[in-house]
Amino acid sequence: MRIDIKAYLSAKKLTIYKVAKKSGYGYTTLHKSFNKQQTSATSLNLRDLDALAQASQQSMWEVLRELEESYLSDDD
Repeated sequence: MRIDIKAYLSAKKLTIYKVAKKSGYGYTTLHKSFNKQQTSATSLNLRDLDALAQASQQSMWEVLRELEESYLSDDD
C-alpha cells in the first residue's frame, strides 16, 4: 500500500514549501520525505502527518483518515 502525498498536496492546493512554512518543519526535510520511495515499513511518519495537519488546519487523525480513504493505493 502506498499513500499518494503529491495528490493530497495538489487537492489541498498545498506545496511542500507551504507545508514547511505553516508547520515550522524544514523544507529540505519534508521534500526528502515526501519524495522518497515508500516501502511497507516507511509509508508516512508522524512528523509528516503533523506537518500536513498544521498546513491544512486539521487534526492529525482527520488528515490520516482522509489519506486512508482517498489517497491509499496498491503498490502495483
